[in-house]
Amino acid sequence: MAIEDARLDVLPNPLPVIGAKRPRTDGSAYQHVYAATGRSTVEVPLAGPSDVDAAVAEARAATPVWKAVPVDERRRLLLDLAQAVGDHADELAAMSTTENGTPVAGANMGRQMMQDCLRYYAGWPDKITGDVHPVWPVAGIDYSILEPYGVVAIIIPWNSPLFSLGLVIAPALAAGNCVVVKPPELTPFTSLRVAELALEVGFPPGVINVVPGDGAVGSALVSHRGIDKIHFTGSGPTARRILHSAAENLTPVATELGGKSPNLVFADADLDLAAQRAVMFCMQVSGQGCVNGTRVLVQDSVHDELVERVREAVRIFTPGDPAKPDTTFGPVVNQTACDRIMGFIDRAKQAGAGRIVAGGGRAGGDFAEGFYIEPTVFADVDRSAEIVREEIFGPVLSIVRFSDEQDAIAQANDTDYGLASYIQTKDLSRAHRMADALDAGMVWINGTGGLPPSVPFGGVKQSGVGRLGGYAAIQEFSRTKNVWIGL
Repeated sequence: MAIEDARLDVLPNPLPVIGAKRPRTDGSAYQHVYAATGRSTVEVPLAGPSDVDAAVAEARAATPVWKAVPVDERRRLLLDLAQAVGDHADELAAMSTTENGTPVAGANMGRQMMQDCLRYYAGWPDKITGDVHPVWPVAGIDYSILEPYGVVAIIIPWNSPLFSLGLVIAPALAAGNCVVVKPPELTPFTSLRVAELALEVGFPPGVINVVPGDGAVGSALVSHRGIDKIHFTGSGPTARRILHSAAENLTPVATELGGKSPNLVFADADLDLAAQRAVMFCMQVSGQGCVNGTRVLVQDSVHDELVERVREAVRIFTPGDPAKPDTTFGPVVNQTACDRIMGFIDRAKQAGAGRIVAGGGRAGGDFAEGFYIEPTVFADVDRSAEIVREEIFGPVLSIVRFSDEQDAIAQANDTDYGLASYIQTKDLSRAHRMADALDAGMVWINGTGGLPPSVPFGGVKQSGVGRLGGYAAIQEFSRTKNVWIGL
């Protein structure tokens, strides 16, 4: 099966969106490579420090304008942007596939999730309220209001750029903020196109600015004195550098970082469903998801039976052309990611960390030139193995034994991360006990409800600070002002 070339006809103007302008950048350029073929596509001009200055200036100029927009008009603009994203669904899905190799079905899901975020938060501008407080000993009236920070710097990742963008900009805009978005150099196109659509539907220039770039651009953005709030989605090491930089200006920072999410399978679980879920939770988006359940902890008595069912279930994830609607498994994002993931697999083999029951190598044949890695499953893995403890961010599943509930809790929590956890059991009391005991921001029991915009999303420990989703995200992008009036 020959893999189609990247769809270059759908790519937008690659220059930054700064206010209503598309200036030539003062930065370097990045040669984009299509993950499915390993071939170069287009050269992406990267923003530079002066572009960041200009974007922040545009956002600051737009801040009083956007704050003064009536809440019903803010709602209409968010709904109109959601509609525009839907009207350009095929274009955005093809663009997303070209960006990072995501199969078009998954790209469409990310686009739909962005629409859902915009529509959900369109309902919030007229519901952001304050409080009235009792005061003493002097007679008076005291109230507090939520108001926007002003200019929010948003740094999004490459693995799901449309969804990641929607999850952050929707509440930030609904709360009345202007934004400067930095998509990574690997995946700049969808963010640029969404900013274009925002201008087309009537957003004031400067409310949404996009400056594609590498780490240098991110550093210039998070250290800028014109930034009032930072939201970063990405890796822990980068988050630490951002926090150090932001501390110089005392800029508040929220982060959504990595995970090594455990999936606990008890002996009473439906093992067919548990195997299917184990594979799906790990292998979706080729393992490149922060919430992916990459550690299956299974009760001793059903370990071997579950392993055999996982071996069969993983067959549904076969490499394919990302442009085809029936493809379930695409490449990882680039050669660097490919080398890193294969390093984990090769070291696990050399160390005898577990036995391979599926995959273990690069995909060959028609997929040899792209960045494809076989869906890989290790069983009987030592709980101290590197592949159990480190975030691989690739299609690698480790299956580890546990004896009882206390052992399961100890292993599940024995990690620096705390983003998501999964539990498979028919015992409702056990499910509640385990959910209470797990150190995680999110727990899914006997399946997953996905990531609807109405629910809080975020982690604990090294998985991040702050929350997206629901009212929590409105609070994340708002600050409290208190007012006292003497009587």
